[in-house]
Amino acid sequence: MNIAMWVIWLVAAGLLLVIEGLTLGLTTIWFAIGALCAMIVALLGGSLVWQIICFVVVSVVMLSLTRKIFVEKLKTGEEMTNIDSMIGKVGEVRIEIKPYKPGVIFVWGQEWTAIPYVQDQEFEPGSKVRVVGVDGVKLLVEEFKK
Repeated sequence: MNIAMWVIWLVAAGLLLVIEGLTLGLTTIWFAIGALCAMIVALLGGSLVWQIICFVVVSVVMLSLTRKIFVEKLKTGEEMTNIDSMIGKVGEVRIEIKPYKPGVIFVWGQEWTAIPYVQDQEFEPGSKVRVVGVDGVKLLVEEFKK
């Protein structure tokens, strides 16, 4: 079975693109581009050595010159979660919050477990609190002052 090298490079590029699609880490896409360039060299009759050189050079150049730009533009890894978006919001205490005893607040249409930001604070049901941070899945709250 004699498979042309350009087919091997095409399959390699396809596999690398599939891996990139599954991980979204902006790592294997540069090697897929290198594989496509090596495939072109193979189609033009270049030797295996030139194909490998092309693959390595294009992959490394693409990775080193463009990855940082794409990471900044796409903001990968910087996505805020629902709980992070609660910081700064004002809520109402539903179940009292005491030191070392979490309570429940109603903020932005949802109930959340909350603990005091300053450990000796207590909040009664109906009082207003401001979310100042996150501890695991609990909101850290302080007294809301208008």
